[in-house]
Amino acid sequence: MTKLSLNSNFISGKNIDKIISRVSGLRVKVEKGNWAQGRARATPGCPIGHPLLENYVVYVHVVYLGRRKHDDVELTTSSHHQILSSVLGSQEAAKESIIYSYRHGFSGFAAKLTEAQAKRIEELPDVVHVVPNHFYQLHTTRSWDYLGLSTYSPPTNLLNEANMGDGIIIGVLDTGIWPESEAFNDKGLGPIPSRWKGRCESGERFDPAKACNRKLIGAKHFMKGYEAFHGGKFDHKIEFESPRDRSGHGTHTASTAGGSFSPNVSYHGLAYGTVRGGAPKARIAMYKVCYNGGGCNYADVIMAIDQAIHDGVDILSMSLGAEPPLSPDVDFTDGGQFASLSAVTHGITVVSSAGNKGSLPQTVGNISPWMLTVAASSIDRSLPTLITLGNNRTFVVSSLTWSKTLSLTRITKHI
Repeated sequence: MTKLSLNSNFISGKNIDKIISRVSGLRVKVEKGNWAQGRARATPGCPIGHPLLENYVVYVHVVYLGRRKHDDVELTTSSHHQILSSVLGSQEAAKESIIYSYRHGFSGFAAKLTEAQAKRIEELPDVVHVVPNHFYQLHTTRSWDYLGLSTYSPPTNLLNEANMGDGIIIGVLDTGIWPESEAFNDKGLGPIPSRWKGRCESGERFDPAKACNRKLIGAKHFMKGYEAFHGGKFDHKIEFESPRDRSGHGTHTASTAGGSFSPNVSYHGLAYGTVRGGAPKARIAMYKVCYNGGGCNYADVIMAIDQAIHDGVDILSMSLGAEPPLSPDVDFTDGGQFASLSAVTHGITVVSSAGNKGSLPQTVGNISPWMLTVAASSIDRSLPTLITLGNNRTFVVSSLTWSKTLSLTRITKHI
């Protein structure tokens, strides 16, 4: 059994390679304590693939090289091409194989390789580890009042002390964003922070000149991993080839985290009020990595994290994750783990969702000790509705029905 101590002094930019290399190809189990002082137990991971197929089947692998050796990002990318060409035989083959060069927060790349080629790359001295590409799944009013973060609370509360998040940049990794939503209006906001290096990119039904403002200051989409998995095909009937949100999940999570004040909101005329996010004065940058019919590809997620580090976000919000582990392990074969750890070493707070698997034991999907994992909680809000039957018996139930009449075809004797 290998012991690895993780403490707040050890988790830093200069030590990140030591953390990853000492658990490369292993599953790391947190035995006690929190991220600031814990111990880890490593056990061998499980190989994948079949020996008869390893020379023929090509799919995306993520290669992690640790900290950058060059401040020049072009030199970093060139070194990635050199590694690939040493295995594939030429620079042309290397450039055709690579789909992403990770070169801001750390050094690494994603490339289309056979399993045999991936094994040869993993044996090279500069390579920390190689992981096959996989997918994450998406996770998904009065909450801020319930948490004591109401604008009507005393002026000494956390929301007001933090000036409602003014000056903070939240990077959201999700399905994209619907910029026309009132949640992303920039009323009352000052100039975009000068340290911001990101931008809004154009694409299908997404015009940066109209979509972005002092609230939504960045919007990009990453889909090369998605395309590689689907053989280069993209179905425009079910998805936008741009930062625009097709499913609504990303718009929902972005507005929950940092949505602006939106007055006079109701549900079909019910419960009029003002909707806002947890930090209504924060700026938002959307990194679209999840697509209908394709999930959230590891390679795309890692590229988005690397780009967010370069752009200058303060917080990364990721309402997505893998299946809950069978044991309380930090799995470094999950490509997003070393990418999120790199973000933390650059001073970025990484917030992830616990998952959608319920409240039973071992249902939390994101368990890395350097992440802030957020789960669902109870709330003090009720939605009472009176139902009066033909015999004049009245019951109090919960409902959001806005119709004046409700057709009930059958009422059992249990009522």
